[in-house]
Amino acid sequence: MFWLQLLILLVLILIGARLKGVGLGFMGALGTLIYVYVFNLPLGKAPIDVMLIILCVISAAASLQAAGGLAYLVSLAEKIIRKNPASITFIAPLVTFTFTLLAGTAHICYSLLPIIAEVAAKKRIRPERPLSIAVVAANFGITASPITAATIAMYSEISLVPGNQLGIVQIVSIVLPASIVGIFAGSIVASFIGVNLDKDPIFLSKMKDPAFKANTDGEPTNQSKQTHTWQAKLSVFLFLSGVFAVILFGINPQWRRTSMVESIQLIMLSVVLLNVAFVKIKATDIASCSIFKTGTEAIVSIFGVVWMSNTFINAHTQFLTDSLQPIVGAYPWLFALAVFIMAALLFSQTATVKAIMPLGLQLGILPVNLIAMFPAVNGDFVIPSYPTLVAAINFDKTGTTKVGKFLINHSFILPGITLTFVSMIVAYFIGNYFYATP
Repeated sequence: MFWLQLLILLVLILIGARLKGVGLGFMGALGTLIYVYVFNLPLGKAPIDVMLIILCVISAAASLQAAGGLAYLVSLAEKIIRKNPASITFIAPLVTFTFTLLAGTAHICYSLLPIIAEVAAKKRIRPERPLSIAVVAANFGITASPITAATIAMYSEISLVPGNQLGIVQIVSIVLPASIVGIFAGSIVASFIGVNLDKDPIFLSKMKDPAFKANTDGEPTNQSKQTHTWQAKLSVFLFLSGVFAVILFGINPQWRRTSMVESIQLIMLSVVLLNVAFVKIKATDIASCSIFKTGTEAIVSIFGVVWMSNTFINAHTQFLTDSLQPIVGAYPWLFALAVFIMAALLFSQTATVKAIMPLGLQLGILPVNLIAMFPAVNGDFVIPSYPTLVAAINFDKTGTTKVGKFLINHSFILPGITLTFVSMIVAYFIGNYFYATP
């Protein structure tokens, strides 16, 4: 019966991923119904805390967008990228990573992708190289940020371990530097992908078109002519102040009167209030922002799929523990591979954490080692249907960023795998050097 139920789980996840949008959530709800009413499994716990975190953070990010602060951040990123065109394969991923880290959402990179593609093409650098690593690096900003639902979910899971002293600050202090090292390694790999642009037959064929040649020739220049108001800059200050407040509460738990999860929710909602009060945005405009709409889709997807996964795993915890304990005991890092595969199926860092990290604790993996495996939840680049990957492919007019004949042999796979596993290795050494219990 276990294998039949596992098959149902995987099939519904794959169908939900193909439906896109909130489809994953609906398929998750269907799976939960099947488990409870057909197989009589006890109902698992719905991820309410995580959903509320996402709602509060996307509300703050949407207020930033409504105030023009997000556009201001994008303009800063554009200037950085355009000023360093020759090093774009190394600069672009650091920019997308940093802006996701600060904004708490990887959706900021959509506005940067056409800039990366244009600058690379004009400098005759194969756009596939910076685009492939920049897209993956943007998602790694989610697991390195103290305000994202994925990080909070990770914290909430390891906080259940008796005697655990690792909090959000410790998670970030391990994952953030490890991700930067991983980005550098991934950029090195990306810089060797494919032939140079001036030797690429597809690009040379496109250059025969006068219109394409005119758009591709010339030096990249800063095309951002938009002026940004003081309100936009104030909204960025208020948002980053909220991020800083989260870090301070993490470092000084004695300041808190609530749990860390609730503190983040209150801080992020306060950022929304401050933007409404001082930046003079309309509260009604927040719900119409693209970030808010995308975030609510994520909430529905996570709600359904995590509820289904929790129902399945909780019902079979003993079987899974007994079966996997000898293997994971001998080869602990095989669990990291399981996390990576689950992330590739779920397309969500938060859903992956909530679905599989509790099993890691059941298997006896130390919290510090689970944190080292945390970067593996960014495996959503394996199947090239994630929105940012599709956008990067479409923005590369030279045709170098693409999906191969075998689906997974696409432009993002080698830089992404390098970034993921180098990050985990570095995180393991950082975590065990600074935070391993004696």
